[in-house]
Amino acid sequence: LEASGLRSDDLGAVGDSDLVFVVKAKTEAAAESALSKVDLLMTRRAESIDDFRPRSLRSALRLLPDAKCVAVSIPGKFAASVAREALDLNRHVFLYSDNVSVQEEAQLKQEAASKGLLVMGPDCGTTILQGVGLGFANRVRRGKIGIVGASGTGIQAISSSIHALGAGISHAIGTGGRDLSVEIGAVTARQALNLLGRDPQTEVIVLVSKPPGATVAVSLLDQARAVGKPVVVAFLGRPVPSERLGNLYFASTLSQAATLAVAALKDAGTAKFDQEVTDSGSPEVVGFVRGLFAGGTLAQEILQGVSSFLYPVHSNLHDSASLALEDPGSSEGHTILDLGDDTYTVGRLHPMIDQDLRLRRLRQEAADPRVSMIILDVVLGDGANPDPAGELAPVIEEILRERTIEFVALVVGTDEDPQDLAAQLHRLREVGARVVVDSSAALQLIEQHFRHAGVPTAAAGSAVDLELLQSPLGVINVGLEMFFDSITVQGFEAIQVDWRPPAGGNERLASLLKRMK
Repeated sequence: LEASGLRSDDLGAVGDSDLVFVVKAKTEAAAESALSKVDLLMTRRAESIDDFRPRSLRSALRLLPDAKCVAVSIPGKFAASVAREALDLNRHVFLYSDNVSVQEEAQLKQEAASKGLLVMGPDCGTTILQGVGLGFANRVRRGKIGIVGASGTGIQAISSSIHALGAGISHAIGTGGRDLSVEIGAVTARQALNLLGRDPQTEVIVLVSKPPGATVAVSLLDQARAVGKPVVVAFLGRPVPSERLGNLYFASTLSQAATLAVAALKDAGTAKFDQEVTDSGSPEVVGFVRGLFAGGTLAQEILQGVSSFLYPVHSNLHDSASLALEDPGSSEGHTILDLGDDTYTVGRLHPMIDQDLRLRRLRQEAADPRVSMIILDVVLGDGANPDPAGELAPVIEEILRERTIEFVALVVGTDEDPQDLAAQLHRLREVGARVVVDSSAALQLIEQHFRHAGVPTAAAGSAVDLELLQSPLGVINVGLEMFFDSITVQGFEAIQVDWRPPAGGNERLASLLKRMK
C-alpha cells in the first residue's frame, strides 16, 4: 500500500491476517460508492457459501473422516502449527505455505516419517495424487510415470511434456524446494521414492530438483538404484555424470527428462546392459577406487560420474564435485588423478608418451590394502606411446599375483591406429583387466563394483501406506480458497476450513494458550 501511495495513518497496525480495502478516488462520493460495492460483493460471497464451514481440523474431519490429506496455505508463522496438528491427526500434509523455518521443516518431516506420513513442503507448489492436482497443477492424463519433485514448476513442465508425448502421470509428489538440502536430508524425497517404487501403477519414476547437497545426492541416488524401476534423474545445474548408470537415466533439462521417462516405459522391468559391463554378481565391495589418467578430459568425465554415487572423491582437478588433495603424491579415499597435470609433468614427458610415473603410481596405489579398484585410460594414436598395453599388462599381472583387485582399462583408439587396437585390447584382457571403450561403460563398472558403498542412506522411518495412492483421497483445505475450488472442480471431495489465526493473531497470547492445552 505504501509503495502504491495508498497507505494512510488511520490504518493502524495492519497484520498479515487482515484484509484491507483502500480506495483512491477524485471525490469522497466516488470513494464511498466504490466501498459500498466492495461491501456488496463481500456480502454476496458470504451468502453464496451454503455449506457449513468448520473452524477446526477436527470438526472438518468429522465431516470428511476419510480425508487423507490436509492442504495448508496460511501465513508461514502459523503454518507449522497447523501442519503439526494434521500429523497428530494422522493425516498427510500438503504444505504450500512458505516462510517456515528450516528447523521447523526438519522437525515436521522427521515426525511425519516416524508415522509413515508425508509432509509435502513447505513452499510446495505442486502435487498430483490419484489425478487430484494440489496447488498449481496441470490437467494431465493418468499414466505410468511417477514424479518426485523438489521443484513445483519442474513437476509442471515435466508432467505437461509427458502428456504432450502421449504418456501420463500416475502420481507426482512435491517435496518442497529445501528437501534435498543437507539440513533436511531429502526426508520426503526418500519416502516418495519408496512409495512410488512399491506402487504397482508406477513403472517409471522421474526425480527432479535444483542442485542438491553433495552427500544428499549420493545417498538419494543410491536409494534410486535400489528401487528396481527406471529412474530419470534431473538435478538441474549439476553436471550429468553419464547418459545411464544401471536403472538411472540422467537428464540435463526438464524436456529431456520427460522424453527419457516416456522412452524408459518400454524398458521398464528389463535390464539391457552391454555384455562387457554386466554385473558379475559379486558381493558388495568396500574400499576405494583410484583413477590414474593420462587424459585430463577423460579424468574429468569419470570424476563427475563417480561423484554422483561416491562421496567424498578427491582429485587434483579443480572441480566442485571433488575435494582437493593435500598432497598430489598421496591419494586419499576415492581419488581420481590427471597425471598429465603440470604438477606431474615437470622434468618428464607427458604420461601418454612416457608411462614411467604412472607405472610407479600404479604399484603405489595397489600397495594400499584399502584400494579395491583401479581405473586407467589407454589412449592410442599418432604421437602416443607405441605399446601402452604392453607396458601396463606386466605390472597389472604382477599385482594380481599378490592380491585381488579389479582393474578397468578405458581404451580410446581406432582399428587404424599404429598401436593395433585389437592387440591392445587382447593384451589387457589377457592379464585380467576389464576393458571398455567409452566412459559410460567405465562408470557402469565402477557403479556396480561400489554399489551401496556410497553414503549411508538415512532411515526413512515407517513406509507410507499405499492406501494414499489407491483409495479415495479427500482433502481438508486450510487457507487459500482457490485451492479448495480447484479440487472440487476436478470432481473430488474437499472441505474448506474457516481458519482464523489463534488469539486473533496475537502471538504472545497464542503462545500462552498453546502451553495451557
